[in-house]
Amino acid sequence: MNSGADPVCTADELLPAAARGGPVSHAVSRVARLHRIAAGKLLRRLGLYPGQEMVMMHLWETGPVRQSDLIKAVALDPSTVTKMLQRLEQSGHVRRRPDPADRRAVLVEATGASCALNADVARAWSELEDHTLAGLDPAERAELIRLLAKVEANLCREAAECQGQDSATPSAAPSEVADPAADGAAARPGSTSAQPESTSSALSTSASEL
Repeated sequence: MNSGADPVCTADELLPAAARGGPVSHAVSRVARLHRIAAGKLLRRLGLYPGQEMVMMHLWETGPVRQSDLIKAVALDPSTVTKMLQRLEQSGHVRRRPDPADRRAVLVEATGASCALNADVARAWSELEDHTLAGLDPAERAELIRLLAKVEANLCREAAECQGQDSATPSAAPSEVADPAADGAAARPGSTSAQPESTSSALSTSASEL
């Protein structure tokens, strides 16, 4: 009979039989799941869902960007990003408008009202970092970042993702043709056809999420 302990947080030495050929992959999967849960708790205090902060980080850094390019940058499903933007627009953090250079495309940008959120997200991200890496000294943290970068590069090559992130991981350049589903959906902010918000897999975004 199970003692009631959360099996995800139990330090069992024995792996499931099917996972014994991939102990590191099993560990990464467990860590990614727990990291996402911890991030979600911090983000809920700010009125955000996991993944929305990554969209906002990109917008704060780049300024106005086409929605189709934003989708490529955050490497998420178009319907997922559309749903995120609908929520962020409703909360006053982003605005969408037609691109003057191409009226078929939509530009997305952070609003001035999102500046306070920027500071809140930075604090939450720092808190998550401290919680995640508690007990690791600076050298161990640096080594972990180095190893995760190598793992990410391996997975980028395997998934043919991460264009432009690392010159050591070449892949085909993304199409310059705008995704009609991406920009078209943005032109209809009231659309409810988007999928429930999700970052899909923590491994498909960036090493910073691990």
